[in-house]
Amino acid sequence: QVQLVESGGGLVQPGGSLRLSCTASGFIFSRYSMSWYRQATGKERELVAAISSGGAITKYVDSVKGRFTISRDNAKNMAYLQMNSLKPEDTAVYYCAKGNTAFTSGPFGSWGQGTQVTVSS
Repeated sequence: QVQLVESGGGLVQPGGSLRLSCTASGFIFSRYSMSWYRQATGKERELVAAISSGGAITKYVDSVKGRFTISRDNAKNMAYLQMNSLKPEDTAVYYCAKGNTAFTSGPFGSWGQGTQVTVSS
């Protein structure tokens, strides 16, 4: 079955950086888009970034454009989210999700357990 395991979260000061990783198994990774979602306390889950199956196409929510970069390594069945210039409002649980298609439009139907990112001084 599909398994997604996130890692790399933690506590970071404003302006700092973190790199999240998602280890995928149980499906043919290179055939599906991947994404990162986040959910802050008391808020709905939101799509942060998505990447197509081959990695050529990416999309981002406006609030992270220019600061976050999504990438993938199909040889290693891994997806990543590089987060720079972090802000307190980036604090959330971050989830890796598998697309049901090859495209960044999703939908995204399988989720990891999440990793906490806290941005605070």
